[in-house]
Amino acid sequence: MIYKNFQIAVIIILILTSCSNSRKYKIEKGRVGYLTSKTTIKELSDVFKNDSIVKNLSEGVKGSNYFEEDDEYYIYEKRSKKLLLTIMPEDPLDETSIIKSVEIHDERFITEKGITLNSNFLEINANCDINKIERSLSSAMLSLKDLNATVTIGNDELGLRDFSTSEVTKDRIPDSAKIKTFIVWFNSE
Repeated sequence: MIYKNFQIAVIIILILTSCSNSRKYKIEKGRVGYLTSKTTIKELSDVFKNDSIVKNLSEGVKGSNYFEEDDEYYIYEKRSKKLLLTIMPEDPLDETSIIKSVEIHDERFITEKGITLNSNFLEINANCDINKIERSLSSAMLSLKDLNATVTIGNDELGLRDFSTSEVTKDRIPDSAKIKTFIVWFNSE
């Protein structure tokens, strides 16, 4: 009887752990893992209590460095020291600020439709509503309406030279093109 109760307890713990891990790495509109559009910077230490947080704080809007206006919070997995996320708040130097964006660095983060940092353009195009493509000198940025996210694809994946000004459209992006960056925006549509 005790052995049977022990087996049931182990099964329940495994199910709860599995559900918890799937939530930990889930990407949705307004949510990355346990982070939501309501999460404040002050709450990061609780959300990532088992991970390491490295802060790169700006001088704020009154600082002398014009190009460094955003705070960045890097989340590292403690045991592997792997960079998981880069979090940027709405307001610099304000712990009560909500999150503006989350850049994904770990391929375990996944959308309901299976999009990860390792996805290629074929998977993105088949599973996401790409509502805009913007071009920079070194990449193309795709806006994913259903996730309120952006992904960039580098010129090397597009078959273009750096500093090229060629227009990029969906039909000109190779199916095999890989994601360079994946950012989920929390409060801007």
